[in-house]
Amino acid sequence: MDGNDIGKCPVMHGASLTTSFGGRTNEDWWPNALKVDVLHQHGKTNNPMDPDFDYREAVKGLDYDAIKADLHALMTDSQPWWPADWGHYGGLMIRLAWHAAGTYRHFDGRGGGATGNQRFAPLNSWPDNASLDKARRLLWPIKKKYGNAISWADLMLLSGNIAYESMGLKTFGFGFGRADIWAPEIDINWGEEDEWLAPSENRYEDLEDTSTMSNPLAATHMGLIYVNPEGVNGIPDPAKTALHVRETFARMAMNDEETAALAAGGHTVGKAHGNGDAGALGAEPEGAGVEAQGFGWGNPSQTDLAASLITSGIEGAWTTEPTKFDMGYFKLLFGYEWQLTKSPAGANQWEPIDIKEEDMPVDASDPSVRRMPMMTDADMAMKVDPIYREICEKFMADEAYFRDTFARAWFKLTHRDMGPKANYIGPDVPAEDLIWQDPIPAGKTDYDVAAVKAKIADAGISQSDMITTAWDSARTYRASDKRGGANGARIRLAPQRDWEGNERERLDGVFKKLEPIAAETGVSLADIIVLAGNMGIEAAAKSAGYDIEVPFSPGRGDATEEMTDVDSFDVLEPISDGFRNWHSKDARKSREDMFLDRAQLLDLTGAEATVLLGGMRVLGTNHGGTAHGVFTDRVGQLTQDFFTTLTDMSYEWKPGPDDIYEICDRATGETKFTATSADLVFGSNSVLRAYAEVYAQDDNAEKFVRDFVAAWTKVMNADRFDLA
Repeated sequence: MDGNDIGKCPVMHGASLTTSFGGRTNEDWWPNALKVDVLHQHGKTNNPMDPDFDYREAVKGLDYDAIKADLHALMTDSQPWWPADWGHYGGLMIRLAWHAAGTYRHFDGRGGGATGNQRFAPLNSWPDNASLDKARRLLWPIKKKYGNAISWADLMLLSGNIAYESMGLKTFGFGFGRADIWAPEIDINWGEEDEWLAPSENRYEDLEDTSTMSNPLAATHMGLIYVNPEGVNGIPDPAKTALHVRETFARMAMNDEETAALAAGGHTVGKAHGNGDAGALGAEPEGAGVEAQGFGWGNPSQTDLAASLITSGIEGAWTTEPTKFDMGYFKLLFGYEWQLTKSPAGANQWEPIDIKEEDMPVDASDPSVRRMPMMTDADMAMKVDPIYREICEKFMADEAYFRDTFARAWFKLTHRDMGPKANYIGPDVPAEDLIWQDPIPAGKTDYDVAAVKAKIADAGISQSDMITTAWDSARTYRASDKRGGANGARIRLAPQRDWEGNERERLDGVFKKLEPIAAETGVSLADIIVLAGNMGIEAAAKSAGYDIEVPFSPGRGDATEEMTDVDSFDVLEPISDGFRNWHSKDARKSREDMFLDRAQLLDLTGAEATVLLGGMRVLGTNHGGTAHGVFTDRVGQLTQDFFTTLTDMSYEWKPGPDDIYEICDRATGETKFTATSADLVFGSNSVLRAYAEVYAQDDNAEKFVRDFVAAWTKVMNADRFDLA
């Protein structure tokens, strides 16, 4: 795999990451303004498909056997404009799939290959993704042929799967179903640096303590997928590099065994390209001229020979037979001693001492010539680090075990951000349930909902507790990787039940009343929690004068502790929830920034987020029962009062102690209400105020209730992939 070729970066260091479009933007003028546009980035206006197009339905009609056959044929159909190493594109396609999936990080579930985001900046121009533009262009004839039945997201990852099969690996399976996005993602924090490959110190409080890397980042440098292959900050030291490899892969939810398997299996095939001057390469795709037509990193010395290709700087293959998935990586890494050397481009890499000629791979273009293999500092880490070495020795003793472990780790890498198995489509979906898929058993659907509601009504639970418990159960959903949500009722399990934001004592009291109903009726607690929340909303609407039924879809199941990957579930813990006006001391960003982050992860639009917050305030659902933002004397009724008070000019707003604001009567000076910045931002931010004014209008009282119920239902059903 050519994955971390950065020996001599083809992108100018220190170059600005911002782009001018003929004038200063609002962000240029007001860089600290709340960036509300993250809630609008994937709207209908930028999607070229027909309004009724459903990719998940379209891909079910794909001729799976035909497209896999075409991909197999592609692997050995070398093109003169980008010749294949040893006549096989396997290594390139694996790198394409790997780098599409490898941006995933579990802290916020963002990144990954499930959206086809590698087609857009900044990913299409990252130094670590040099020449992957060529891989996508090689795939274009297949994309063109199958059209809407295959997304770029699915195609790029499928190409890696087929590449491994073509090179001798029995893969674990494949699931289709990744729908493409149509514009760059603006919600992902790739780092604060203003230059590519800036020193790692920018990302750590203490470079010697890898756990201090800034969250949610996972890679060690801006523009890299994982770690610097030459060593920490380009300084070779395999023992030190191993620590950074471990932290980086842990932030992708990979354990040590999976990490070692991926390192070995990834570098069992393909090669790195640095047999020339990487500094002579042209601009990256986003910086190249129109005549480049989306290509970047133009190589003035390229010929029709594979050996003339340059990606960045490291040069050579890792194994003797780089087009075969075998045990060659271990044979060379552990069979020889290695010494530090330089590639032709000047990159730090390792070469074996006194290697036998028959163990040297042949030239990528000329099979009559043998070349020196190489290892990166990250590869040497597998040999030097005692934990990784022990795992590799286990693999070497059992090839079948290594193949199976790698196949499973590769499957996890390429499917981690698809969420539960219900999202997988196609004939190659594995039957086995995997714990990282957050499995949930099917729930009961054929029951008398009205009868269950009657039992809930008799349970003596307050309206606020019913609404709050349902919200806390559902708010964990992340559209980024489709994890969390109300389905499974994991709010009653460790670690979720003990999260600060869930108020364990209050939860226990609610569950004490709801669990007997679940036991008596055979209905899942997950369904009952949501149903109770809906009942609270219905009661609140009725007391405000609106008789409305909140839609309810039965069928949620209850997960068990055994079905819950506790370690990886910890990252779903909220540290701030603007909807309940709660902000943990551990939150490093402002209340309003964290509110937008939560709203975006819940896949809410600006209007949906606005109406939900305003409704939650008047319902009295604040964490700890605080009165901040509860701009009403009719607490518990689903009214417009939050918005009418916020926009009422008979009040003025004054900063108070402890970051709390006071809402005062202009005539008397009396403090009428208190608020946080998460409340007042709906009056101060021009976009959010525009939404707030809609819900404050006299003629929109009923619309407010309808819209609140619709947004509430969207959150409750966010993880109901069976309803799609």
